[in-house]
Amino acid sequence: MVFILGLFPAAADSGTATDLLPLQNQVRKKVGVPPLEWSDKLAVVAQNWANTLMQRKEFQHQKKNRYGENLFEIFGAPATPAQVTAKWADEAAHFNYKSNKCTGGACGHYTQMVWRDTKRLGCAVARAPGREIWVCEYDPPGNYIGQRPY
Repeated sequence: MVFILGLFPAAADSGTATDLLPLQNQVRKKVGVPPLEWSDKLAVVAQNWANTLMQRKEFQHQKKNRYGENLFEIFGAPATPAQVTAKWADEAAHFNYKSNKCTGGACGHYTQMVWRDTKRLGCAVARAPGREIWVCEYDPPGNYIGQRPY
């Protein structure tokens, strides 16, 4: 018996790609940074990495990636673009603007999403039975130590 993973680009699956952009721009608007533009080039990078992670049964950031990157993984049920964005945006509760540090938990997904100098976004999802991996690539990247996201 041969099992083939079902891997689909975000744009081909219920508007996932187009849904992530306005949702992330809503988060950016709350802190007064300009909206991101969609990048097909980044979406291809994101899709390739999501597919690679799915095929390898791994979940980790790309090494030596020239872009900022957010990852999301879920088992057993599909996620929506709103759930993925909210998971990253909820990390704002751990970001202390005054000290410019994460306190009480992770905040790097959030700070990448709202990084003031980031201009472009490309996202994708890979799906297999019982598992999804979402990847977003950001250009230029953010999360530089000592610099404020906004």
